Amino acid sequence: MSIIPKSEIREVTGITPEQKQRIYDFLQGGIYCWCKNRSDEWFAVRDLLGGENFDWNGTPLQVLFEKHKSKGKSDDAAISDAAKDAGWILKKVLEDDKRNFETKDDFARSYRWIK
Repeated sequence: MSIIPKSEIREVTGITPEQKQRIYDFLQGGIYCWCKNRSDEWFAVRDLLGGENFDWNGTPLQVLFEKHKSKGKSDDAAISDAAKDAGWILKKVLEDDKRNFETKDDFARSYRWIK
């Protein structure tokens, strides 16, 4: 279906197609959980991957952090840029989802399932 209103989706580079697919699948699972448990609430990438889920070790997302660290970035910069990459992949997952999601751009890009 789609994201309403339409907005730009950027391709994340520097990881393999297999790594990207694992991240895509991981995020798809997070979206399904969010929609099941908090279907009327807005969410952003930080809601799925931040807070208690801040440590990405052992998840498919770790490659995003490692990609930026390999470019010589500080931990803080690598974390920030990896989160941006995760946000772009999340947006692609939502665009490809069978459901519709509305979006708004507050402090962070947010989404909500349109039932």
